[in-house]
Amino acid sequence: MKKILSLSTLALLLLNCTPKKENEKLPILGYREVVAKEVEGQKVIDTVYHTIADFQFVNQDSAVVTNETLAGKIYVADFFFTSCRTICPVMKTQMLRVYEATQDMPDVAILSHTIDPEHDTVALLHDFADRLGVSSSKWHFVTGEQDKIYDIAQTSYFATAMVDKTEPDGFIHSGAFLLIDKERRIRGKYDGTLEEDVDRLIKDIERLRREYDK
Repeated sequence: MKKILSLSTLALLLLNCTPKKENEKLPILGYREVVAKEVEGQKVIDTVYHTIADFQFVNQDSAVVTNETLAGKIYVADFFFTSCRTICPVMKTQMLRVYEATQDMPDVAILSHTIDPEHDTVALLHDFADRLGVSSSKWHFVTGEQDKIYDIAQTSYFATAMVDKTEPDGFIHSGAFLLIDKERRIRGKYDGTLEEDVDRLIKDIERLRREYDK
């Protein structure tokens, strides 16, 4: 097996890779491996792409959320915490735009992971979602074991999430919105603090849905 993307190349792709034409497919981001397998007695070369690892968290309604919950759906993932006073309020305002733009798209969901599960209880996440006026059937605010949240952020989504006592609120995290397809592959990364980047995300969701319509 041969890896054909380095971590540095991945970072550049995540930040900058966008199709130039509207009818082009979105790129598949992350590591990939070229593998040889046997199909009906013949050797076939195939590409295996990086995918989001299995997970199990709990959302604002105390419901267990796993990969199976999102099976057959495109989703947008991010990382935040409710007491954040820096980028999170802007991120949630922008994610609310994504929520509103996809209200009539049952195959699109949002998955927001708290990076401060000790403080962000299920009850607090429920109140947070209520104040935003969003439905848990579309937008899951999830909590769980801190180590597992940090691990999936860093190793699956390639996003920053960690404790940092030098920061004003005690944590540091990425402001990225990650677009994930129905095969659990990363198809885009967007700055959740920039309106123009979120505009691009909304258009890319529609483009990705068209891929599945063909």
